[in-house]
Parts: sequence; C-alpha cells; structure tokens
Amino acid sequence: MKKAATRRLLAPVAGRVLALADVQDPVFATTMMGPGFAIQPTDGRVVAPVSGRVTVVAATKHAVGLVTASGLEVLVHMGIDTVELNGAPFVCHVQVGDTVQAGEVLAEMDLAALQRAQKLATVIVVVTNGQTVLDDLIVAATDQMVTAKTAVATAVLAVTPVPGAQAVTPTTVASDVKLESEFESKSESKSKSKPNSTSKYAALATAIVTNVGGPGNVNSVIHCITRLRFYLKDEHRAQDAVIANLDGVIDVAKAGGQYQVVIGPAVNEVYDAVMAQLGPAFADTTAGTPTAATTQAAGAPTETDAPTGWLPRLRHGVSQVIGVMTAAMIPVIGILAGSGILKGILAALTGFHVLTVTSGTYMVLNAVADATFYFLPVVLGFTAAKKLGSDPIVLAIVGAILIYPSLMAAAGHATTAQITFFGVPTHLMSYAASVFPMIVAAWLGVSVERGLKRVIPLYLRSVFVPILEALILSVIVLVVIGPLIAMISKGLASGILAIYNFSPALSGLVIGGLYQTMVIFGLHWGIIPIVINDIATNGHSYLNAILSITMVAQGGAVLAVFLKSKNKPLKEISLAAAISAFCGVTEPALYGVNLKYKRVFVVASIASGLGGLLTGLLHVNNYALSGSLIGFPAFITPGVGIGPNFYGYLISHYGTLLIATTLVYLFGFSDKMLPATSATAK
Repeated sequence: MKKAATRRLLAPVAGRVLALADVQDPVFATTMMGPGFAIQPTDGRVVAPVSGRVTVVAATKHAVGLVTASGLEVLVHMGIDTVELNGAPFVCHVQVGDTVQAGEVLAEMDLAALQRAQKLATVIVVVTNGQTVLDDLIVAATDQMVTAKTAVATAVLAVTPVPGAQAVTPTTVASDVKLESEFESKSESKSKSKPNSTSKYAALATAIVTNVGGPGNVNSVIHCITRLRFYLKDEHRAQDAVIANLDGVIDVAKAGGQYQVVIGPAVNEVYDAVMAQLGPAFADTTAGTPTAATTQAAGAPTETDAPTGWLPRLRHGVSQVIGVMTAAMIPVIGILAGSGILKGILAALTGFHVLTVTSGTYMVLNAVADATFYFLPVVLGFTAAKKLGSDPIVLAIVGAILIYPSLMAAAGHATTAQITFFGVPTHLMSYAASVFPMIVAAWLGVSVERGLKRVIPLYLRSVFVPILEALILSVIVLVVIGPLIAMISKGLASGILAIYNFSPALSGLVIGGLYQTMVIFGLHWGIIPIVINDIATNGHSYLNAILSITMVAQGGAVLAVFLKSKNKPLKEISLAAAISAFCGVTEPALYGVNLKYKRVFVVASIASGLGGLLTGLLHVNNYALSGSLIGFPAFITPGVGIGPNFYGYLISHYGTLLIATTLVYLFGFSDKMLPATSATAK
C-alpha cells in the first residue's frame, strides 16, 4: 500500500493559532477558498509557510500567493478587510517570480496601524487548490501560542497525481520553478487557442454587473485577492441568490459597506472584464466613493434610486425583509421539503394505524422529519448571518438559545411562560420553526458586532465579542421581539375568534387570506393554542379546517409554477415544495418559490381566502391536529365514517387546489419573472 505524501506548513507569524472556522470572515471560515488555518499575530513579521515560487502579490500588499514543488497553491492573507487600507500598514519583501524558502520573510505588518484602523490583523493561510491536491489538512496546534516558522499543519497530498503537479520528491524548488514555467507556457498557448475563455469572463462580468443593479447602482469597484468589492448605492437592488449561483462565483458576502462577490483565483480576470464594461471611472483605488464629477462623467446618476414617500418606503422595506428571508431560507429549502414529505407520510401511517406514536420506528422517523423544523432557528441564524454580514456562528448560537430546552419547556405552560429578566417582565414563546425573529437578530447582529469592536480592545475581542453579541441579541429577541409578537398574535387570535363566532364563512375568507402571511412573521402562534384547545375539549375544530385550506392553496400555487415554468432547477424545487405543502408543510413553497415571486404568493392568498370562504359555508370540521391533502383521515367524522363532512372536505380542499393552480397558472407566474441570467445559473 502506497503511503500518502505529506507536506508541512509553518506558522507564518508568531501568535495564537486559530482554526479556520474561528476566522471572522465567512468566506475563509467556511473554507470557500480552501482548507487552512489562521494566526492572531503578536508580531508583524510574516514569513513563508512553505518553499515555492511567488505567483501573486496583491497590489494592496495584504496577500501573497505561492506555488510549491508538490503543486500546492498556498495563499497568505494578512488581516481581514485590509484591502481597504491600500497597502499602508504593509511592506512586501518579495515580488512575483521570486523563489522563497520556508521561513523566509515575505512581508511586514504594522500591527499598531491595523489596530488604529480597527482591522483584525489575523494572518490566514489556505491551500486554494486543496479540493484537488489534498486528501486532508491536519492542523495540530489550534489555540496554542507559537513562534514564526513552527510547523503547525500537515498537508496530506492526494495519491492520484494532479495535472500540472509533481509528486513530492527531493526535487529542488528551482527545478520546480522551471517545470511550473513550462506548464504555464503550455497553458498560455492553450488559452490563446481558445479565445472563448475571455468571453467566459466577459459573460460572467455582464451577469454580475446586471444583478448588482446595473452600472447606475455602482459607485465604484475594487478587488482583493479573492473577491470583487462593489460600493453600491443601494445594496438591496442586488440579486444575491442569482449572483451566488452564477458559474464562476463562489458566494456573496456583505461587510464594511461593501457588496463582495467571491470569485477565487480568477478574480483578476473577472475584475478586468467588469472594468472593461463599466469604464475606468469606476475603478476606485482609494476604496472610497467617487466624486460627483467622476460619477457624472461615468454616466451614472448622482442620486440614489431609494424610494420616496411613506407607501413606497413601506413597500421597499417589506420587499427587503422578504428578500432576506427567502435568501436565508434557500440553502435549507431542499431538506425542508424532504422533511415535510416525510412528516406527511408519518401522518398517513399513524392515521391508518400502521404505526403508533409510541413505537420506536415512529420516534426515529419523526426525529428525522422534525429536526430541521425544530432547529430551524439555529440553521437560519447561520444562513441569515452570512447574507447580512454578521457572525454566522454567533447567530447560530442565538438560535440555539431561543430553543434551549428549559426555555421551551417553560414557554409550553401558561403558568411558567411569564418570567422576569433583571426585573423586566418577559413572556416566553416557542421559537421552534420560527423565521422572522432570527432575521431580525441577524440584521441587528451587524450593528451590535461593530459597536462591540469599537469598545473592546483587540486582544480581548476573540473571547468577549462573540459571547456579548450572543447575550445582547438573545435578550433583544426574548425580552422585546418575542413578547411583541406574542401580544400581536394574541390580539389577532381574539379578533379571528370573534369573526368566526359571528360568521364561519366570513372568518374563512379572512383567515384563509391572511394565515400564511401570519406564518411568515410568526404571528400564527396565537391561533395554534385555540385549535389545540378545540380538539382537546370538543373533539373537533372548524378553525383547523380553514388552516388546512391555506396549505393546499400554497401547494397549488407552487404546483402551477412547476407546470408552467421551463426552468429545470425551478421545476425541481417547485414540485418538491408542492408535495411538501400537500403533506402539511408550507415553508419550502413559501420561501423557495411563492414569496420569491411575490405575485405567486398574493394570488395564492386570494385563492386561499376563497377556499376558506367555501370551507366556512360548508361547515367543514376537523377531528385531529392534521390537515392538507395528506391529512384527509382527520376529516372523517368519528362514529359516522365517510359522510357529509368528508364530502365537504373534498369539495373545499380540491376546489381550493383547482382555484389556486388555475389562477397562478393564468395570472400569477411566467418565466419572464425569472432573472435574465437564469440561463447561466448553475
């Protein structure tokens, strides 16, 4: 058996070794740029972690790229968001083409200048081609203090040779440089024979510029070693999901007033293509915004396109909130849809008494189906933070605090739901499967983190900023947002109950039209206890029959999108979301499709209102905490069997399905609503 070759990586600077996940930059922390490690430096002298040839020196001097004899492409990145400083705190001692030995000085950092600029001096080392050349990267000294040149990581090279890379042998770096040069020469000749590589970058540049809002929304553009950094007039006009899904784009990040499009090694080529389209007036070497004269010369408007007037501002604000919600939910839509389908299957199996809720099989399958929903605040904290530019790990912890077992248990009982926090009366509520509170927390997290960094010294930030941010955000949600939502939802529930007592048909119209909107903002929790109480005390619930209709309407709407769209990825998402909604789980339909194309949601809500009206007129009753199409056994009257109530269920639910599907198909959706660049999406 052939033993895998290894390569040591040295500490590039003296300081405390960090796992990459602890780096306060989501692009590096999530290993988008490759595996590696980081060091919080105590000294500004930066040395080469490996022997090799210098392939990149950033114009702003904050990053150096090396290629080794074994084909490792190693990036040494000095500081976080230090590209904005235009090289002022850095002195580079190497240039492209130089050959260096491991431990040789690459650059020097002025740590005091970085601290004055309120920038973290973290030095990051990543293997940018690690996905192809490594089997593993083992970091052995995490959280320990080391001196520069100490071996802190071991790269385990892939046994299968990588094109253009040599096996690890005693070959000198000099000979490696010669071979690398030969390889590059061949690559260059190949690229010259394939001019469409340039057109590929031009096409990507066009797609990026279009989806950040067009040239009129761009103040200026700079780039660092891995990403394009746009200064936009209105970040909310940028289509995050579309850009993140373009071929050639790794992800989108927002920080420091910049809209960052993560490209990776090809960033120079994409930047050149972007500038070729925008013009040199948009190049911003000072990392600020251009003067009015420069902007006018570039043909861009001097004023932002922010809406004026209270109604347009309200619409714009709601659109922003919905945009963040859908963008944050997109990464989990697939597993939500699958979980919803599994929940539906379990509901059917228990309804037909194939399984009992106390059986081991049911408990395991129910855990698989329910975990995504129960822990949604944790997952959503991470994804929303990435979209909004706050700390993903901290926001995931905030989500975990909200569903902490003792708090959830207390919230489940009226006698313990009322608590005080340092004398402030607080009403606990269930945050399982909630969305809106975590979006607010992630949005606030940006400002809270920035404020904490202003008052906490640099050497204490890694310990105190995360825990204080988690404390502040969780207290805001628990003490302010949660009770506010509970108060509003309780008022809505009382109003809905009063309308139902006055007229079941009218309440069906109102509840059917508004309930899924209430779900979006977490205001539906006031209605759920009424349903549970009805079933527990009366054995049935007219109200739950109306709630069931809203699930069918959202499912019918997304089914119409599946039937009408010719976009393959959208069809796949839509079909899974429709099945999930018919199984009683509407989140994939809501956040994956219907809210994303707002007219679909509006038309679905109208259909839902009409279905609720029909349900009220027919006096359809529900006999179990189940619903939608999969929950049909809950509409069979106990002791009577299939009779008028079940026929009313069939008429109301399948009538709503027909109404929602038809209306959305005819008036609610067309492929013209898709982004223009969807054809180039992954």
